[in-house]
Amino acid sequence: MDGLWKSHAPQDYLCPFCELLAGGDLSPGNRCVPSDLIYRTEAVAVIMACDGFGPYGGHAMVIPADHHEALYDLPDEVAAQIMLETRRIALAMKLAWNPEGTSTRQHNEPAGNQHVWHYHQHVFPRFPDDNLYGHLRHPVPPAERAQKAAQLRAALGEGNLWGQGPERFRF
Repeated sequence: MDGLWKSHAPQDYLCPFCELLAGGDLSPGNRCVPSDLIYRTEAVAVIMACDGFGPYGGHAMVIPADHHEALYDLPDEVAAQIMLETRRIALAMKLAWNPEGTSTRQHNEPAGNQHVWHYHQHVFPRFPDDNLYGHLRHPVPPAERAQKAAQLRAALGEGNLWGQGPERFRF
């Protein structure tokens, strides 16, 4: 796959997700805050997104724990873990927020609408009036993200979603 794509990260890029996962001080331009971290496994982490779309501010992102820029450079085993965690977070959203559906999406390279040079899979709660694909993103305050992260953590524990498949849940 060498030569099929190139990194779009600027030289001296400070990855906001890697900084968040490393703990400690975040660079001044990093919009992440420590309370955005919902949980982390050895392979992946789940964080609250800094931006909302439409009238609803809460959505989550599943990211690799190690730095991988795009879908193209994800190891197969990490890609598989990302999909499993994506399903788990969608189920947690059903428990925490009772949306009428969920959507996932992922972007690669500037023309693919990627803005952070660390792979991330968006997981959105969906509602009939959300017009998700008709809205531009907007900043979500850290306090609102912290509240929603806590709700998802509680749903993960309440629903015993650690390692459980969808057959466990009938909504």
